[in-house]
Amino acid sequence: MITEQRSKTVAVAPPPPDFMLPNPPRIPDMQQDLQLRGIATALAIYFKKRDDVLVAGLGYLRRDATNESERYAPDCVVAFGVDPEAIIARNGYVISEVGKPPDFVMEVASKSTGTRDYTTKRDGYERYRAREYWRSDETGGRWHDAALAGDTLVDGKYVPIAIIQDEDGRYWGYSEVLDLHLCWDDGQLRFFDAKSESFLPDHIELKEEGKATARERDAATRERDEMAIERDAAARERDRLAAENERLRALLRQAGLDK
Repeated sequence: MITEQRSKTVAVAPPPPDFMLPNPPRIPDMQQDLQLRGIATALAIYFKKRDDVLVAGLGYLRRDATNESERYAPDCVVAFGVDPEAIIARNGYVISEVGKPPDFVMEVASKSTGTRDYTTKRDGYERYRAREYWRSDETGGRWHDAALAGDTLVDGKYVPIAIIQDEDGRYWGYSEVLDLHLCWDDGQLRFFDAKSESFLPDHIELKEEGKATARERDAATRERDEMAIERDAAARERDRLAAENERLRALLRQAGLDK
């Protein structure tokens, strides 16, 4: 005898407002961290005038906040038209709460996770419907399947983005989502803005620029201080001369010579 069994839909209670996703476990990788810092800094500054853009990374990307089976933690996530503060408060990107998948996801190769980046993670981000998924490998393809690779979502499936290599050995690809060109140059990933015809500054360039600005500021401060000292000296000299003239006039008046 066959009986019909109806499944019951169990309502999952939403997490409390102060619920924070845990920090994903990571194997320290200094070179990878430097790359990630440069990527995040460049993109954060590029989009800093918009308050609806999230540039973040190293947190979980999940459909539901409390689903512990979802273990994806992209190195970099960019999302437009979102509330960045709410996402940061969760310590991760929860698609069901944000209301949309991220627009841009990137993984930077490491020896421990390289193979997963272009296999398991590619499939996972495709299921999550992330619009673009990019990968960069400083080794030129020893840890990933390529030095630079990208996929864009077409009808729910990832389609490879065209990558070209120039005569200098650099790899180039265009991100329609970011409206920026990605350039892999001798292991370093840079972003090129065609409108300004320049690369976005990375954290190292910004640090050097900050040092130069600080030196210029210190030089200007020293110059102002020196000018202030000179003005004070000139004022004291004027006061001394005025006092000396007044003393001489007083002596002349006493001698009856000051008519």
